[in-house]
Amino acid sequence: MLNRLWFGFFVAAALSALGRWWLGDDPGVFAAMVSALFDMAKLAVDVMIVLFGTLSLWLGLLQIGERAGLVEALSRLLGPLFARLMPEVPRGHPALGLITLNFTANVLGLDNAATPIGLRAMRELQSLNPSADTASNAQILFLVLNASSLTLLPVTVFMYRAQAGAHDPTVIFVPVLLAHLAANLTGLCAVAWMQRLKLFDPVVLAWLGGLLAVVGGLLAFLMTRSAGQLAADSSLAGNLSLFTIIMGFLIAGAWKKVPLFDCFVDGAKQGFDVAKDLLPYLVAMLCAVGVLRASGALDMLLEGVRWAAHGMGMDTRFVDALPTALVKPFSGSAARGMLIETMHHSGVDSFPSLLAATMQGSSETTFYVVAVYFGAVGIKRVRHAVGCALLADLVSVLVSIAVCYWFFG
Repeated sequence: MLNRLWFGFFVAAALSALGRWWLGDDPGVFAAMVSALFDMAKLAVDVMIVLFGTLSLWLGLLQIGERAGLVEALSRLLGPLFARLMPEVPRGHPALGLITLNFTANVLGLDNAATPIGLRAMRELQSLNPSADTASNAQILFLVLNASSLTLLPVTVFMYRAQAGAHDPTVIFVPVLLAHLAANLTGLCAVAWMQRLKLFDPVVLAWLGGLLAVVGGLLAFLMTRSAGQLAADSSLAGNLSLFTIIMGFLIAGAWKKVPLFDCFVDGAKQGFDVAKDLLPYLVAMLCAVGVLRASGALDMLLEGVRWAAHGMGMDTRFVDALPTALVKPFSGSAARGMLIETMHHSGVDSFPSLLAATMQGSSETTFYVVAVYFGAVGIKRVRHAVGCALLADLVSVLVSIAVCYWFFG
């Protein structure tokens, strides 16, 4: 799947470039594509520099938490649920506790913490995988849920809107939450259907019902807060939770008489080993995405959608926000650039800008996640992982459009 997809990016880019050259008399497109190859290769190295430090930090802390027994405790807590969703993972396995920590970090919007924890979880799941280069059912479920994972407080999107002068930077909070929740449930249901998981099991329903109740209660509370209070609450909740987790690991390690510094260094060494294996996968994926964008293929797709929507008599304002949605599965930085460009061109509080911000906050860089998470463990055959993750992305976009028309007209 990944081989065909990667090749398909280059084929689509080549066809688009040939069209621009022959029909549009634009020979410069080839120079732009070659430049994009080198730019994306450099970007991959820049990303890796950040990942080296981040992975070393968090895997060092995780080593302390694991030696202190915290990861094992989380595994036991979620054993009944994951026995239904990941039946091939034994109860109490370290992967379950790491998956829980990863989801918690994603909910709080702590991307820098979520990625290293998720990579460690993927390596633990790989230890149970009977095939070294083919994704297991448990790895696919984890990746799809991670790629569509619910982010309760999209602080970075609030920040972009505030920097652009939005009247109320957090006005998109509820639309983002609803779109993200729809994507998360879609990803779960898609994988469950492919893997024949029983979601109507009482244990699974109890956990899902509890999650929806907690989200609903928190949503009801946050709706009573002003825009300024909500932004402050978001920042405080994320940073306080992050530092509480760090101190919890350290205190638990000290209580268990774990040699904290030595243990941290051992875990940090693992982070270095994981990071250096990721570079080839990142270069491959980012270069393919860069060529696709530089060729104009995404712009052609956008104009096709506008033409089709106009032909069906639909309001076409949503099309101006689609660049963010189209590039988000490939590149988070490109999607941020598209969002900022839309706010600059249309106005920060215009409908396209509000919709683009909602899409940015409720979707994930699917192909980046696939390249990083599966690349870290050498997975080449991803089976139905990409299809299920892209379906969740599609639902996120559609729900974002529907909710924004509902909220903002």
